[in-house]
Order: sequence, then C-alpha cells, then structure tokens
Amino acid sequence: MYTLPALDYNYDAFGKYISKTIMELHHSKHHQTYVDKLNAALGQDPSIQEKPLLELLQNLDSVPESIRTAVRNHGGGHYNHTLFWKFMSPDGGGEPSGALADAITHTYGSFQKFTEEFEAKSLAVFGSGWAWLQPDLSIITTPNQDSPLMQGGPAPLLGLDVWEHAYYLDYTYKRADYVKAWWNVVNWQYAADRFAHQPDDSLLVK
Repeated sequence: MYTLPALDYNYDAFGKYISKTIMELHHSKHHQTYVDKLNAALGQDPSIQEKPLLELLQNLDSVPESIRTAVRNHGGGHYNHTLFWKFMSPDGGGEPSGALADAITHTYGSFQKFTEEFEAKSLAVFGSGWAWLQPDLSIITTPNQDSPLMQGGPAPLLGLDVWEHAYYLDYTYKRADYVKAWWNVVNWQYAADRFAHQPDDSLLVK
C-alpha cells in the first residue's frame, strides 16, 4: 500500500508565492486521492502488487488492461507529486551553482535564456500537465499525470506541475504568473544533487 509522503516543510512555507491553502489542498487532498485510487487499482490484481511503482510506470503495457489507465493516472500522479514536493524548498529560489549551473549556461547560453525556454514550454502545455528538466538538460512536457519514465526517459532533475489545481486559487487563470513565482521556491540544491548522481526514485516513492 502506497502512502502520502510527509512534506519537509509546513504548508505555509512559501508565503506569497504559493499559499498555505493551495499547498494544503494540493498535498492533503489531490495527492492523497492519487494514492488512494492507486491502491484501489492495485488491490484488484494481486499479481502486480509487489512490483515497484516505477517499474509499472516504465512498463505500462505489462499492467493488466483493466487497471492500466488507473495505474497510469494515479500512479503517475503519486510519483510526480512525490518529486514535486522535493523540487521546492523554503530556502529555494535564486540560481543553481556548480556543475548544474555551468551545464545550463553551456546548453542555453545563460540562466535567463533557460528560464525563458522553460516558461515557454510550461505555458504551451494545453490543459493539464507537467514541464520537466531532464538529465541531458532538455526541457520536455507531458500531459495529465504522465511522466518522462512513461516515455522511456530517465527520471527528471526538476519538474513543474501546471495543472490548475496547483495555482488557480492564488493566480486564477494566470498560469504565467504562477510559473514566474515558482522560480522563487525552486530547490536548486536538490536538482543539482540529481544532476550529479542519477537518483533511484524507487527509494523515494513508497
């Protein structure tokens, strides 16, 4: 049975950038729902209950068709959000340093050009989805609760939830304002650690 992960900070940790109300609803309601529905789906087929979630997400064709969509949506939601909480920190913001900063500058010309490209990709997501920074420093997007793992890619360094539930109470329809505000809470140290050592997210998602 998967469980809702505890946060490393309080719901009000991000002040004016992401409100306590949004954080509490996003974590305790939306993420909890993904966990509950994932567990319900896996409970229908004991043959796959012992398989790690990441293995299921990377091999969705092996998941029984009767629960495949539920595992994709709710398992993806659980994985994506478990990472998302780590991608933010009350001490975040600013710019990366060290090897990650050098690599971003080499790839995009400057940190500013990188943020502009990331914002453009985030705003181009139609409907609900995610924007991701990958280990090769490419920026990709996925719809709904899909993850790079489902596309055969590696685990991301960083990702932004652009579902309306992540920002609507604070920013209404102004996704661009939310994306710009998010830079103030990005946990660059965590992203740099993932860049230096490709993580085993199976240890994170429980």
